[in-house]
This record gives sequence, structure tokens and C-alpha cells, in this order.
Amino acid sequence: MKVLIVYAHQSSGSFNAAAKDVAVEVLTAQGCAVEVSDLYAMKFKATATAEDITGEVKNAENFRYAEETKLAWEEGKLSADITEEQRKVTEADLLIFQFPMYWSSVPAIMKGWFDRVLTLGFAYLQEKPYSHGFKDKKAVLSFTTGYHESTFSANGINGDMNVTLWPLQNGILHYCGFQVLAPQIFWAPAHVPTEACNTMLEAWRKRLPGLPEEEPLAFTPLDYFDLEKGFQLKPEVHEKHATKEFGLTVGTHLGKPLPPNNQMKLVL
Repeated sequence: MKVLIVYAHQSSGSFNAAAKDVAVEVLTAQGCAVEVSDLYAMKFKATATAEDITGEVKNAENFRYAEETKLAWEEGKLSADITEEQRKVTEADLLIFQFPMYWSSVPAIMKGWFDRVLTLGFAYLQEKPYSHGFKDKKAVLSFTTGYHESTFSANGINGDMNVTLWPLQNGILHYCGFQVLAPQIFWAPAHVPTEACNTMLEAWRKRLPGLPEEEPLAFTPLDYFDLEKGFQLKPEVHEKHATKEFGLTVGTHLGKPLPPNNQMKLVL
């Protein structure tokens, strides 16, 4: 089992660093080959630009990043840092993204990793979304929040965390074909006692050994949609779920209440 941890925090004394270190320790002891991409230490470039391609681009006047990097990927002309990260992704069976949640998303440097590393052709195809690339790989978000869990509820001031997670877990990871595992959320470690922080790390420590074997979260299957009609749900799917209490997922909710914990827990 090969594991890639994509880590984004500036401080080696942070809770995120501790969570990363626990993952390295436990998974290595279990016999996994663990590699860490420490984005800040690497000074990883966060902006997707023409500099990510070596040599001439196809259309400098109307530069289109996705198309140009697909061609560069096919021709072996992506920049060295992107090529190295793509190697790590290709070799990994499990990816862990460790980060502090910034503005309901990932830090800019990690967003840059997604933008630059998960290139068209390598990670996804627009004509076959949610199915190309990494169907044999698992991915999990492990992150800290700045507010307590209660604030990320359906009645909380920050809103339902399931909704917050949808663009990351569905729009990036599932879109690229990853099997997305339930996230590991560390609620407000900066605002709780040390004992509570230790308890959260211990829960992560206990989960990690079984992480590679966990079942992924459920997303709406690609064959539920009519590719010839703008990727709309097929009529028979609508009919089948007409009497159901909840929608299919957070995003494809059919105008119904959201399925509970759809992006946070595996519901069997």
C-alpha cells in the first residue's frame, strides 16, 4: 500500500502537523510506503500559468490552461514540479489531504496543487466526468476548522458541513474518479483544551489502520444521467425516487431534503 499525504500548513508546531505526523507514524508502522508533499516547505507554486509548460504553447494569444496542459502532459512537457506530483499520485493507492479549512475551502497553496496537478487527460476527461482517472484510488480530507461542530449544522451559523464539503469531495475528488472516504474533521482545535485535542488525535490514530479498507461515500452513479441530454437525470431515476424522503445527494437533491450526513458518513 502506497500513501501520499498532501500537507498544507506553515507551522511544524500546528495541530495539522501533529495530525500529519500521526498518519505517517501509524501507516508506516503498518507497512505502508508513505510519501509527504509538504507544500509550504516545497514552496509549491499555487498559480496555474503558461510557465507550467516547457517550450512553446499551442496558442499563446488565447491561452487555455486545460487544453494546453493536456497537450503538454501527452508530450511530456509539463514543468518538473507538476510531473513529480503526478508521479506521486500515480503510484499512490491512498491520498490524504491534510489542511486547515480556509474560507470554507482549502488553503490557496493546496487549491493550486489541485489546479496544477490534476490536469485534463491525466486526472479527468470532460466527456466522461466522475469516472476517469483514479477509480482504483481512495482519497480522504483531513482538516481542522476554526469553529465548533455545532456551528456547521443545518441550524448553525456556518451552515451544514455536508454542503460545504460538496464542492471539494464531489467537484474535485469524485470528479476525478477517486473513491472518496468520509472526512476526518478536527473541530476547532485552537479553541478547546489540550485534552480535547489529544482525544481528537487519538480518534484519528485509531481510524488510520483501517482507512485503506474503508468503503467510500456514495455518489450518484454516472449511468443515472443522460449524457445525450446535457447530463440530466434520466426520467426513470426521477420516477424511482419520487416517493423517497430524501434527495440522492447534497447536490442532486431533487428538491427534497438533503440526505443526512451524505458527505460526512458512510450510510449503509
